[in-house]
Amino acid sequence: MIYRVRSPGAAALTLAVLCACGRGSEETAVVRGDVALATGDIERAIAEYQLAVNQGGDAEAYARVGHTYAQLGRVDEARDYYKLAVERDTRWTDQAGSDLLHLARQAESRSDRFLMASAVETALLFVPGLLAEGLALPLARHYFQNGEFGRALPYYQRALAAVVDSTPPVIMEVATAFEEVGDCARALTLFERYREMVRPWERSEVDWHIGSCSLMLGRGLRAEGEVEEALASIDRTLEVGEPRNLIPQAWFERGEILSGLGECDAALEAYRRVRALDPAGTGALVRRADERIDELRFGQRTDDDGGC
Repeated sequence: MIYRVRSPGAAALTLAVLCACGRGSEETAVVRGDVALATGDIERAIAEYQLAVNQGGDAEAYARVGHTYAQLGRVDEARDYYKLAVERDTRWTDQAGSDLLHLARQAESRSDRFLMASAVETALLFVPGLLAEGLALPLARHYFQNGEFGRALPYYQRALAAVVDSTPPVIMEVATAFEEVGDCARALTLFERYREMVRPWERSEVDWHIGSCSLMLGRGLRAEGEVEEALASIDRTLEVGEPRNLIPQAWFERGEILSGLGECDAALEAYRRVRALDPAGTGALVRRADERIDELRFGQRTDDDGGC
């Protein structure tokens, strides 16, 4: 049977499939195809429907081929024939979307996420915005696992909106997706939410993300002149202590912000922390921190805005 028929033409198609055996006097390709489909001989049904199309069939004949290909899980062929059907009669649009969405659900139940995603993408070509309940999260995770974070995010957001209490793994995935597309502000909100949901000894991974994103956000805020917000963001990196390899950079950024604010002693202490983290003094950042320390100690640095 055809799944969730909506259009008048589709209703007629369902009736034809169910009642084909009662139309034996009409030995047309369509009737033979309906009989084959009703008895489960899908390959023969396709052959008969394609014959009907080649004989000058109408939109309904094209839709029959599209529907049968959808039953076989052949998305490209289903799309092509439904497109031809819709070009001849737009009433087949909803049927195309419904068939492909049904295929997506079947694919998801078999954990075939590539077929699921292909079927949903094709369904959206016919009915934009169409999405079956329960597919948002599997789709989001499919795109996430394939590194397509921008495509994953809308589905993650729909999945989050569909439930009151999202599980920690989902929150973490959505936060990571936001981080990957460069939206650290939204990512941090979710990372912090996740951090509160897990036990203290399970926070090492999220602390790494919080520290990294906070440093990136702080640098951006400082460049925009939002120094107070920038300082708070940098301080969050220092609070979580991750990523460890970026902590010297966080102290240096803190020194730069405090120096600009005229808090010279605090800035001096921040620069010294950079030096303390690399006693050998071999890194370029340490040399820059040493220069700042000398400037502050010997009054070599001035700032027209009232900084040190």
